[in-house]
Amino acid sequence: MDLALRLADDYILDKAWAYLIPVSAFAGNVDANLLGSASSLNASYPLLSAGSSSSSTWSHLISYLPHPPLSDELLLSPAISNMPPVSAWPRDYIPRQMISLTVFTLVGIHILYFLFAWLSFRFIFNHEMMKHPKFLKNQIRREIICSLKSFPGMTLLTLPCFLAEVRGHSMLYENVEDYGWGYFFFSMLFFLAFTDYGIYWIHRWEHNPMWYKWLHKPHHKWLIPTPFASYAFHPLDGFLQSMPYHLFIFVFPLHQKLYLGLFVFVNFWTILIHDSDMITDHPLEKIINGPAHHTLHHLYFTVNYGQYFTFSDRWGGSYRQPLSELDPLLEVKRLEAEKQKKALGKDA
Repeated sequence: MDLALRLADDYILDKAWAYLIPVSAFAGNVDANLLGSASSLNASYPLLSAGSSSSSTWSHLISYLPHPPLSDELLLSPAISNMPPVSAWPRDYIPRQMISLTVFTLVGIHILYFLFAWLSFRFIFNHEMMKHPKFLKNQIRREIICSLKSFPGMTLLTLPCFLAEVRGHSMLYENVEDYGWGYFFFSMLFFLAFTDYGIYWIHRWEHNPMWYKWLHKPHHKWLIPTPFASYAFHPLDGFLQSMPYHLFIFVFPLHQKLYLGLFVFVNFWTILIHDSDMITDHPLEKIINGPAHHTLHHLYFTVNYGQYFTFSDRWGGSYRQPLSELDPLLEVKRLEAEKQKKALGKDA
C-alpha cells in the first residue's frame, strides 16, 4: 500500500489535498501586514475566492482544522502566490494518510471486485449452475449487496495495518539488490505458503460452533456461489482472513512492487475460486486448492479450508478430493432430464 499511496499522491491526491486544505487557508494566523493581497492568494487557490460565499464558508471551516506547524516564510507573499498550490496537510501527516488510505482502499476494492468478479462471471462461471435447487432467489444481487456492506467495515479494520505500513514500520524494501533476485523469487512462494497456512487455521477456527453462526455463516449462505460471493463476508470475517497478508510484511522482507502485485493476485484468486467450477482430473489438482476444492467447501462446510494449496488440508485431515461425481452441475442436469421426461410424457 505504501507504493500505491505514493503513486496516488503523485498523480491525484497532492492536487486534491492542495485544493481542499490549502496552506493559504491558514494565512490569517500570520500578521496581516506581512501578507500579500487577496487577489494573489485567490489566483493560486481559487477554492478560497472571495467571490463565492460557499468558498468563503469552506475557507472559514477549514481554518479551524489541526495541521502541522507552518512557517511564516511559507505563508508570506510573494512566496504563497508564486508557488504551486500546496496543502497544509503534507503527505506524512497522519490524518491525511488515514483519510487517503480509507478512500483509496474503498475505491480500489470496488474496482477490483466489480472488474474481476464480472470477468469471472462473464467468461468462466457456468451459468447453468444458476438452475441448481440450492441457488438462492436473487442470489447475485444479494451477494453484491452483502459485499458492498462489508467493504467499509473491512477497510476500517485494516486501516491500522495500512497506516503502519506507509509510515515505514513494515519490512517492505524498494531495491532488489538489498536481498538479491534469489530471495525475490523465493519470497513470492514463501508469501503464498505462509498466507495459505495462516488462512487455513483462521478459516478452520471460524467454523467453530461458538461463533460460526454470526461470524462465518453469512458467507456460507451461498451454497452455490458465484464470483460475486467472493467478498460477501461479515466484515470481521473478511478482516481476519486477510491478516496473514498484512502480518507477513511486518515479519519478513518483501519487495514493494512484488507485494502490490501479490495483493492484486490475492483479490483475483479469491474471486476465481468462487466460480463453482468442478473441472477435475488435471495435473495440479492434488497441489493447488482451486475452484473445485472451494466449491466442495461451500457444499460440505468442513473440508478444503485452504486458499492456494492443499498441503494444510492434508496435514489437518480436512482434505477432500474433487471428483467428477461430486459436481453440483450433475444435479442440474438430472433435474433438467426429469423435466424433459415429464414434458415428453405429457406430449405422448
